[in-house]
Amino acid sequence: MKEIRIHARAGQGAITTASILGHAYFIEGKFPSAFPNFGAARMGAPMNAFVRVDDKPVRLRSQIYEPDYLLIVDVTLMRGFNCFKGFKDEGIAIINAKEGTPVPEHKPRQKVYIVPANEIAMETIGRPLGNTAMLGAYAAATSEFKLEYLIESVNLRFTGKTAEQNVKAINRGFEYIKKS
Repeated sequence: MKEIRIHARAGQGAITTASILGHAYFIEGKFPSAFPNFGAARMGAPMNAFVRVDDKPVRLRSQIYEPDYLLIVDVTLMRGFNCFKGFKDEGIAIINAKEGTPVPEHKPRQKVYIVPANEIAMETIGRPLGNTAMLGAYAAATSEFKLEYLIESVNLRFTGKTAEQNVKAINRGFEYIKKS
């Protein structure tokens, strides 16, 4: 079983991110489970979303304490929380931050990627919601599924211009990792 933990603030699209990611795994033929966890339901409050995926149905419904993969949508959360707590020794983390942001301290076999996802989103979507750019980066960094499955998942979630813009963001996030 693979486990993904998403760190974000309410309103940054973490639940949508988990849903799209889970659906991409479903298209791949896996069994995903995607769900959020948050306290005070107010914009900007720290929250998590989780995705579990396996070759057989996922029955476990608890939070994820030892993730294989991390998506950190808001880098400022790392100031007040240990987002890397329980992160597996060979895990992969994607952090939404400006280019040149120092990579946080991590274990030698862990891979940590800094992706300017909000900047990519501003250029492709016109809003600083970098979640789909981060998903493209995730697809490139992990090779968990084909990029086409992620694009198909986004096209099922969004329509028209919104879908087109998010697909552009996915492709840019994917290419950003491939170039690094």
